Amino acid sequence: MSATRANPMLEAPSRPLPSRVGVVGAGTIGPDIAYYLASAIPGLEVVLVDVVEEALDSARARIEAYVAKGLARNKLTADLADAVKAGLETTLDYGVLAGCDWVIEAATENLELKRDIFARIEGIVGADCLVTSNTSSLPAERIFAGLERPERATVTHFFAPAFRNPVVEVVAWDGVDRRTLDDLRWMLCATGKVPLETSDAVCFMLDRIFDNWCNEAGLLLARASAAEIDEVAGEFVHAGPFFVLNMAQGNPIIVETNTLQMEEEGEHYRPAPVFRSVETWNTLGPGEHVDVDAETRAAVRDRLLGVLFSQAMDVVDRGIGEDADLELGCRLALGFRKGPFRLLTDVGEGEASRILGRFSDERSGMPMPMQALAEYGRFSRYVLVDEIDDVRVLTIRRPEALNALDDDVTDELLAAIRSHEDDPGVAGFVITGYGPRAFCAGADIGRFPSMLGDAAAAAQYARDCSRLLVHLDGMDKPVVAALNGMALGGGLELALRCHGIVAVEDALLRFPETTLGIAPGIGALVVPYRRWPAAAPVFHRMIREGEELAAGEAGRLGIVDALAPEHASLCRAAVARVHELVGKVEAIPDGPVDVVGFEDVPQPILDEGSLDEEVIALIEGAILKAAAAATLTAALEVGYAAFGATACTDAARERITAFVTGSGKG
Repeated sequence: MSATRANPMLEAPSRPLPSRVGVVGAGTIGPDIAYYLASAIPGLEVVLVDVVEEALDSARARIEAYVAKGLARNKLTADLADAVKAGLETTLDYGVLAGCDWVIEAATENLELKRDIFARIEGIVGADCLVTSNTSSLPAERIFAGLERPERATVTHFFAPAFRNPVVEVVAWDGVDRRTLDDLRWMLCATGKVPLETSDAVCFMLDRIFDNWCNEAGLLLARASAAEIDEVAGEFVHAGPFFVLNMAQGNPIIVETNTLQMEEEGEHYRPAPVFRSVETWNTLGPGEHVDVDAETRAAVRDRLLGVLFSQAMDVVDRGIGEDADLELGCRLALGFRKGPFRLLTDVGEGEASRILGRFSDERSGMPMPMQALAEYGRFSRYVLVDEIDDVRVLTIRRPEALNALDDDVTDELLAAIRSHEDDPGVAGFVITGYGPRAFCAGADIGRFPSMLGDAAAAAQYARDCSRLLVHLDGMDKPVVAALNGMALGGGLELALRCHGIVAVEDALLRFPETTLGIAPGIGALVVPYRRWPAAAPVFHRMIREGEELAAGEAGRLGIVDALAPEHASLCRAAVARVHELVGKVEAIPDGPVDVVGFEDVPQPILDEGSLDEEVIALIEGAILKAAAAATLTAALEVGYAAFGATACTDAARERITAFVTGSGKG
């Protein structure tokens, strides 16, 4: 059962966001799910149901503590905090689930208990209510097949902590309606989650990775201590398997899930016996390290990589999940530093073959690759491609970085465009961002500190980063930016190089580079003044001072072509704009252009915390010099050089360093 759209928010939902949600189970994860929903959907009523009063009292106290922490950290407004607490109801009475739009079961991992709970729920809720289970391992078929209306039921598997961890697995099983899956994926994405669709295999997609990673660590205790294994694992994950098991009290989970896999798929999944006899592990704390001898390190490293590669390949080979979803889920939900297929590419085909060969010898029966190893790395990690009519919609999916650009994203966007731009059946392209918050929050600057003080290297860096934008400049087929949220820095420069822009009404446009002591580097000193010369005073303030521009005002200035009242209509507006521009794409003008001088615009107020006089002078001079250039190419070179010059200022050195190390305002 394939997803209708790779980007869930391109699919118009058949229902609005819920106004009343029930969560059954006030234990470990239920309160976290309740808090996530209450804080993400203003005015939501949340009913938390359990059979133990003490559990409900504890759950309410935990949610109120989350609210207090959210207020203290400015994650919640006072009004939203009050609404979360006012909208929460805790009760022993299942009857209050009547009137819910969605009920989520988060009870103990016991199949018969879950079946009883859903039979009870189905007798209470209305015909349109969605019902889902938070199980991490039990197939949906086993839970829901006995319901009268199984088509509105499936698994939505949240990961701890559910209010912060963005990933939710959504299970496509034979009995569920496609519309149910699309509505759930849309609701989750619209509220800030990253829904990943999986098949109905035991343990789904990500728990297969996590549970077998941990089980292999348990089996490795015959060769190394828990601390040594966590030390070696630290190369690949932010927290080792035994540290995570201590945090989650997860030993019984490994026994349960690997027993399920063993019963379904073979003896090689049998849980390590040690998980039945040990409660906590003597392992490393945060920042702690232990020496591991070379032979032990190599043996542990090979086994951990072996099980990771084995399980990841099995997920893809059997169609349990998509390769790009698996990569993303491993990083976001499980805390891997890189996805398994990126690691496979990094170690190289020869080394990966050796690791898998050793793993097969040591762990007979475990899945081995069904394709050539090189095939597992051939997919787009960060760009989703959808077809709407004759338009290709390209979605930047880097939710952990607010869809920021880096070399991989740039190359994937460029490859997607090149693969379709000569196809007569493709009218054009839409570029948008994943989720409700950001079109693109700029460009990663992790590599940039090494270029500080080197004007030529920084200018070349800007030139290299412009390869996608320069390609857009020469295209005949239209490319439209659909701003689903904030467009910052390099993300805004990408939007301004597209041939049209549509935006949701609350989108914001901003160049924050000046506050970091640098100039916008990939065309912002040039392109806006050539495309929208009448808006020059606005661009002066945006570029010099980091001033925000609301999408509505950008529309009045002619920068944004159309506004969409909500995300559901944004894509339709973008596709319509592509069709309007077919055969009418206008090149960015060559030749000198008139730009309102800075003497006609109020001078910014300089202060130590935001703007720097030297940087502003470099920016102003470059804007005027670029406007006088005879060609667009020459003007862009002026912008690259200005970026390089600002990289040599004291302001850039201080502020970029502070930003990267986390000690600055950012």
